[in-house]
Amino acid sequence: MPAQPASTEAEARAEHRRGLVAGFGAYLLWGAMPLYFPLLKPAAPLEIIAHRVVWSLVFCLLLLAVTRTFPQLRAVLRDRRLLLTLGVGAVLVAVNWSIYVWAVLEDKVLDAALGYFINPVVTVLLAVVVLRERLRPLQWVAIGLGLVAVVVLTVGVGHVPWVSLALAFSFGLYSLVKNRVGGRVAAAPGLAAETLVLTPLAVGYLVHLQTQGDNTMTTHGAGHLLALASAGVVTAVPLLLFAASARRVPLRVVGLLQYLTPVLQFLVGLLVFHETMPVARWVGFVLVWGALVVLTTDGLRAARALRLADPRRRAASSARADDAAADTVEPIT
Repeated sequence: MPAQPASTEAEARAEHRRGLVAGFGAYLLWGAMPLYFPLLKPAAPLEIIAHRVVWSLVFCLLLLAVTRTFPQLRAVLRDRRLLLTLGVGAVLVAVNWSIYVWAVLEDKVLDAALGYFINPVVTVLLAVVVLRERLRPLQWVAIGLGLVAVVVLTVGVGHVPWVSLALAFSFGLYSLVKNRVGGRVAAAPGLAAETLVLTPLAVGYLVHLQTQGDNTMTTHGAGHLLALASAGVVTAVPLLLFAASARRVPLRVVGLLQYLTPVLQFLVGLLVFHETMPVARWVGFVLVWGALVVLTTDGLRAARALRLADPRRRAASSARADDAAADTVEPIT
């Protein structure tokens, strides 16, 4: 009998390690995305998005067939309210993907990175505006720093950082939509349903390109075709790794891991693509990083207070904290 708890503890540690590896893998792959999309040139952003939708659906359907989990997708498609919610999420996904791919191809990787740095702050702001949640003082400080950063960037760079804001808000709104779904839909059937909603538009656009003679898939050789088709794997694999991680490690850990993605994107934009960083942009980034430090500190304090609370309050608060944390770590890149 004494050996059983030790074995259980060892299994829990092993599961935790697997979760960390999966989480690192997911966010590292998302962080490396700016290196992938330029390989798809001369395809334009909308053509890339159309292929990403179609091939993601193909990959997910194959995965559901191999794992014999098609009933999960059928259950989603039968639930009209759930399907409508995922449909709204699909539109937000398409907006986010389109802006992101355009930003990468237009040498605006740093703007994209800033968007994902800002996202946690935007998510907190949306919680106030949409969900009418009450914030703690440090969360208000983080929002204030984020707003100051936007003002500094607007004045210093000469224009509103619309790419960053559009990415952050589309991500945040998508998180709110997915929060309504909760844990009812797993990663693969969820992505399959979302891409299924978008596929008619994607296929229609590809047919239009073909009739105009602008479909690069059929005019630039087998290598280009394979590169476009790989968008399905590139989209789905990190999402599945994220799902595996979220089941095995606490959400607060996943929330910290998510910063790997914009950090890597920032480094790629700065060191690989050699994008410029004027003083105003550095100041804006530093302010946003300060906001993230404040948010992280606040989250750790709240978690510590939760551990010290009595069991009943801890159980109730933990459920609310998990819902809030799920909003900030929802992946869409």
